[in-house]
Amino acid sequence: MGDWFQTVVDLDATEQEAAGLADRALAWLIAEGIVTAATSDCVLGGGGQGHAPGPHYAKAVDDPAPVDLWTNGLHLQTGRTVFDSGQGEPAAAVCPLCAAEVRLLDEETWEEIDGAWEPFAGKFAEWTEGGEGLVRCPACARESSVARWSWEDDYFACGLLGLTFWNWAELTPAFIRDLGRQLGGHRTAVLRGKL
Repeated sequence: MGDWFQTVVDLDATEQEAAGLADRALAWLIAEGIVTAATSDCVLGGGGQGHAPGPHYAKAVDDPAPVDLWTNGLHLQTGRTVFDSGQGEPAAAVCPLCAAEVRLLDEETWEEIDGAWEPFAGKFAEWTEGGEGLVRCPACARESSVARWSWEDDYFACGLLGLTFWNWAELTPAFIRDLGRQLGGHRTAVLRGKL
């Protein structure tokens, strides 16, 4: 069966502002009644620090039917993190400098293309540990941080702040825009997946 999740990643938050932005977003979510102020063991990986849906959580989702699962709430995460969509693999990545698409999976067989991942080898770990994680684009031969690359279907997102909603109905575009405003108008990515 598995657990579904949606993670809104702030792509622009700096190390100095991530915790403050997390507090601001959480305060807004609590004030709107979307999540509860009290923490509980309602999310995966949250160490008992999840926020269960509040009385007005339906403001955030396209289907207001309540979810009757243990894993059902919000987990906030700050610090350098490579967020991903769980199962499967991304089919392609796009260079932030030249917009060239780097195919990672064959479109007919959906198998990994030999050598396609080589430019990315170890770059996520390097970025997570505080480095730039520079990737040399196979098309333009210029280097840019792995955090700046975009991934087909928003499979990966590198960021210092992520809000993961476990087993909620799909977040509405209006809610995601409002949440983005609480994050200072920063660019966001929404990853959806299953564990």
